Amino acid sequence: MTKTLIASFTLALAMLAGSSAVSAQDADMKVLPIELFTCSYNDGMGPEDLDAAADKWNAWADKNGVDDYAAWTLTPYYFGPNQEFDVIWLGAGKSGAALGKAQDDYIAEDAGLHDAFNEVLSCDAHGNFASVMYKAPPKGKTPENSVLTFSDCTYKDGATFSALGAAMGEWSQHLTDSGSVAGVWHWYPVYGGGGEEFSFKWLEAFPNLASLGSDFDNYTTGGGYKTSGNLFRHLIDCDSARAYLAKSRRYVQLR
Repeated sequence: MTKTLIASFTLALAMLAGSSAVSAQDADMKVLPIELFTCSYNDGMGPEDLDAAADKWNAWADKNGVDDYAAWTLTPYYFGPNQEFDVIWLGAGKSGAALGKAQDDYIAEDAGLHDAFNEVLSCDAHGNFASVMYKAPPKGKTPENSVLTFSDCTYKDGATFSALGAAMGEWSQHLTDSGSVAGVWHWYPVYGGGGEEFSFKWLEAFPNLASLGSDFDNYTTGGGYKTSGNLFRHLIDCDSARAYLAKSRRYVQLR
């Protein structure tokens, strides 16, 4: 994201506080921190080995009172040749300070967790994102086991965060009126990247593949693509979405 967009994003957060352009659960425009590791299994290792390492980490987190950091692992489901990894570790904190403390505690731990994960996985990227919610999942509850979709989106010339926020408010209402149970967020890159060819990631969460399919029906046969085009064609370009099966590793209600 360019410095101009960063400045626009920061200013718009203040301007949109309490605006109807965002989820009612997010009326103060609370921005949550996200971390992603993209990883591949080491030779001879697989999902069961990751389960054992994650269980060991979760027991350590229980013992050390880590109560404001949620975690999932994501397995590619709809994907292409550019997804050159086996699994993503997704972590989210209730605040930037909470995420940082969880990271400090993990770095300082002496329970053998680093070796346990390093034996199973090799990770080639670690990124941080600022997450803005536009449509809450059912009952505002943090998703547990779910289906997550990601698209990379880029602002068109002249588009602003404020204009996109207004369009997202209308689109979220359209989804709600159509019976969608998806949660919708935009993630802006902050740390760990550099030279990104996108402005933000458009993330949606579904309780299962059937609900993802229902949104597909509403968008295609139901004509949602017309509403989407009217709202977004002059603001952003997004690529086709990738879908992942998300397994909850540590549940925390984040908002």
